[in-house]
Amino acid sequence: MRTVSEDASVRLYHLDDEGGVATTILYGTLSEAMAAAAREPEEIQAGLYLQTSSDVVGYLDLLEG
Repeated sequence: MRTVSEDASVRLYHLDDEGGVATTILYGTLSEAMAAAAREPEEIQAGLYLQTSSDVVGYLDLLEG
């Protein structure tokens, strides 16, 4: 993911690994999305993605940096 500020607008969504269904959890800032993702159970976190206007990155990939 390109460098973005914590105030950047993002979409946090969960991608179901069985059917490929994307469920939006939150539209908000990067900091709000990171906090919301951290509250999700570990088994859900593996399927979380953050989307900006120009990039998509997996939540766990972003944490591992």
